[in-house]
Amino acid sequence: MQDLDFSEIVDLICREDARYDRKAYLFVRQGLAFTVSNLKKSDPDRVRQSPHVSGRELLEGMRAYALEQYGPMAKTVLGSWGIHRCSDFGDIVFSLIEYNIFSKTDNDRREDFADIYDFDEAFVRPFQPGGRKLSGPPTKTTEPV
Repeated sequence: MQDLDFSEIVDLICREDARYDRKAYLFVRQGLAFTVSNLKKSDPDRVRQSPHVSGRELLEGMRAYALEQYGPMAKTVLGSWGIHRCSDFGDIVFSLIEYNIFSKTDNDRREDFADIYDFDEAFVRPFQPGGRKLSGPPTKTTEPV
């Protein structure tokens, strides 16, 4: 049997699970490349040891990638593809793992993608008046007194 290319594999996945648009899978693939590239820049020794990224690192990288690519439309674009929460990214990642597009370690779990950040906080708030630009994972903060 001939090896399938990425596009053909995404077609198969989408036939089995129609929750996510094809573009969501391409975005996650590109988001992983973006994340690894940024990790190489910030910590080249770590990436030389292992190019593997954790669920949290991938989510943070995909958040930064979405903001860079789509700015204030990031949440809307992701939502149009069926991505509304961090666990959606995890479902896509694990579908790609099942088809050997991505790999995982014994420690990687779907739960690693659960509730790392809220989409409004991550993708809307940075563009609201007085919103803060995000450099790390969003956290709940109180307004200054």
